[in-house]
Amino acid sequence: MARLARDLVLATVWLTRLPVMRQAPPEPVPLSVAAWAFPLVGIVVVPPAAAVIWLALWLGLGAPIAAILALGAMALVTGGLHEDGLADFADGCGGSTRTRRLEIMRDSRIGSYGALTLGLVAALRIAALAALAGHSAGLAALGLLAAAAWSRGLMALALAVMPAARPEGLGRAAGQASHRIALVAITLGAMLVLPAVSAAGSGSLGWLMVASVGAAFAAIPAVMALSKLGGQTGDVLGAIQQSGETATLLALVALASGPAA
Repeated sequence: MARLARDLVLATVWLTRLPVMRQAPPEPVPLSVAAWAFPLVGIVVVPPAAAVIWLALWLGLGAPIAAILALGAMALVTGGLHEDGLADFADGCGGSTRTRRLEIMRDSRIGSYGALTLGLVAALRIAALAALAGHSAGLAALGLLAAAAWSRGLMALALAVMPAARPEGLGRAAGQASHRIALVAITLGAMLVLPAVSAAGSGSLGWLMVASVGAAFAAIPAVMALSKLGGQTGDVLGAIQQSGETATLLALVALASGPAA
């Protein structure tokens, strides 16, 4: 139990801005060891956003405003780490060589590719969450949980199957997760998709569709990173998480609003 708690704290320290550093293990432990707990970090970051959705809808502010405020609350909890990674990766893809792409991704300034990609993904997440909130605050909250958990499980999978693109940096420091740890992570993430699918009025086929769509879109930046960079970095992991989260939310909207709903 102490080790499980240690891993959850370690994952929370790396993936959020919550003040849990005092509980972090004093001995150096690579993030890959705690990668199985990535989906559980979704349980940590979603409640503030869910509370914001409920309060905004109760005040009559409407679903779009509730969605914007909720995603803002999540960004405060995570520090926008994954959004920053998505923007940096998009900018880096514009480089002409592998070395140049990695240099661009190290630059803290955001370029046109990064700004455009971040804006489009944010708009899709807001629209999808607003559509779910239009059904109910409960479905929106469960949808956020499903997307947050599943996308982080896929991020753990990437940490297991993708080599580090740099000899240093977050991707290297995190280490390579074992396949067993990755299996636990994606199993936990997949399980946390089930409540949202059930709330959307679907069953196992709906769960398979949502999980598959999330995984397929998360694979896009992963394949691009292997081709353009030769592996993963912290920015690539952030891009994988954002792609998987956005696609999972969109798939839930289709499931809740489609002809079979």
